[in-house]
Amino acid sequence: MLVNVTIPVYNEEKILPSSIATLHEFLTAHGRFTWEIVIANNASIDRTLEVANGLAAQYPNVRVVHLDQKGRGRALRKVWTESSADILSYMDVDLSSNLYAFPPLVEALISGGFDIGIGSRLLKASTTRRSFKREFVSRGYNILVKSFFLTKFSDAQCGFKAITKEAAQDLLPKTEDTGWFFDTELLVIAEKLGYRIFDLPVSWIEDLDSRVKIVRTAMDDVKGLIRVRRNFRKGAY
Repeated sequence: MLVNVTIPVYNEEKILPSSIATLHEFLTAHGRFTWEIVIANNASIDRTLEVANGLAAQYPNVRVVHLDQKGRGRALRKVWTESSADILSYMDVDLSSNLYAFPPLVEALISGGFDIGIGSRLLKASTTRRSFKREFVSRGYNILVKSFFLTKFSDAQCGFKAITKEAAQDLLPKTEDTGWFFDTELLVIAEKLGYRIFDLPVSWIEDLDSRVKIVRTAMDDVKGLIRVRRNFRKGAY
């Protein structure tokens, strides 16, 4: 059973070495499965690609995929489509979600009980440290998702997810977004088509150097929600 861990990056030359070292050490010690780490370089214009290639040469089970265009969704679609892994996952390069949640997230899929696993910052057992602005926007957005689609999963956009290869092969061609909305689109379509989603509370700490433009991303996400709802009404899925 091979587990892919994709790390999408854009201009992350400073944090990338420590994050890969931490993740590699953790998976070596606690990963009860075979694994690979894929650094997906999203058209970085700093030394990220050079640093990533150096890390791939330094650590076993680490490789690099380069994309000439930005977009987390684009990067995940490319890496997951090309990977031979049985379980496909990703996490943010800042490792904001506590890594100890990763083995149970993956093992819920390996056991065959679930098709998708998501880390959640919004369940009662979750613990988070983030600004009021991000907390407000996140909770408001997830309420909006539920109001649009009556979904049950709790947190659409936590950067800590996994999916089986079989589910990915069916769902990826149905998604259109190449950016931050990719997560929401994938989850909404998956739940509505009957895929089983494992909702796992995580401990999460905000990265103060985050490159996410919260308000702009939220507006793009609303447009995405409208598009997906329109597609459902047309029977596109």
